Amino acid sequence: MREEELLEAIERYISGNMAADERRAFEQLRLQNSDVDQRVIEHQQFVGLLKQYGERVELESRLNAIHSEIDVHALVEEATERPAWIIQLWRNHHSKISVAASIAIFAILGTLFVAGSLSTKSGYIELVREVDKLRTDIRGGKYRTVGQVVKPAVLSYDKYRGTGFAITGNGLIATNFHVIEKADSVYVQNAAGKSYRAKLVYSDANSDVAILKITDTAFRNLGPIPYTFKKSESDLAESVFTYGFPQDSAHYDDGRITQQSGLNGDSIDYQISVPLNPGNSGGPLLDSHGNVVGVVKARLTQQQGVYFASKSSYLLAALDSLAQDSTIKKPVLNSKNTLSGLSRSQQVKKLRNYVFLVKVYAKN
Repeated sequence: MREEELLEAIERYISGNMAADERRAFEQLRLQNSDVDQRVIEHQQFVGLLKQYGERVELESRLNAIHSEIDVHALVEEATERPAWIIQLWRNHHSKISVAASIAIFAILGTLFVAGSLSTKSGYIELVREVDKLRTDIRGGKYRTVGQVVKPAVLSYDKYRGTGFAITGNGLIATNFHVIEKADSVYVQNAAGKSYRAKLVYSDANSDVAILKITDTAFRNLGPIPYTFKKSESDLAESVFTYGFPQDSAHYDDGRITQQSGLNGDSIDYQISVPLNPGNSGGPLLDSHGNVVGVVKARLTQQQGVYFASKSSYLLAALDSLAQDSTIKKPVLNSKNTLSGLSRSQQVKKLRNYVFLVKVYAKN
């Protein structure tokens, strides 16, 4: 595809002017060609910057219009009595003072923009849970409790928590990249409260996908996975649910797919109405038949009821890359869905042994 054709295709893709078949073909091209995928992301960011610049210009125009309508002399004299030299200074130099103040305001806005406080992802919160819970060696010694902190013998901090779910019965676990990116070590805890050491075997920051492998000798094969992984895109308004660990015990919630793209039209994600909280990150998003359609990841803070999940096609792409980039063979995924046809409560009960609390340990 020529450069001009690619740019034109990206523009129509972001603006939503592609037909459904053409859009699916283009998303498949993104999965297969990392350069094209990066071009789409860069274009989305550029469009976002242009939008923000336009908003800043509009704000400046509005401020100028408001300023031109204000009788600043009358306000100064009516609001309060000031020493004569201050009034005279204002009368002689108010235009310069106003310009200086405007420059200061926009300098602050510009600094915030560069620093990321006004970026296209402002208010976009990844739902990893920071716990700062001390992990201690309880063998021997005397302990003194101060609040909820046990001393001494501190080994490391159970710093972050999220959710993960089984890809295969032999210990491959899916979660979000942002859950484990600061880890010194990772453990996964099952429904019975048993923890197993795991290692990172693959990650992709762009799609926010990470794959762990349980390495603990105490771990036993889980057997057949009860769900399957959906390859095609889910429909708008489709009923979905998740099961994860926003707290130490598992939690269920449901909702619908409210948009087939994420923040600023990002095709990696779905926008969903399933209520999510810190700790849900990395959990499975399933449809009513029990197919995994995504991995839940974030919420928008500036608007209620807006949440996001990475599409399952990006998890499947990560599994393909895993086989190419490591000594681990491409996993054979379950093709039989034993959740289909069950009631929701029965589905959740069968999920229980395949969804894990992910504990991330980090040094001081």
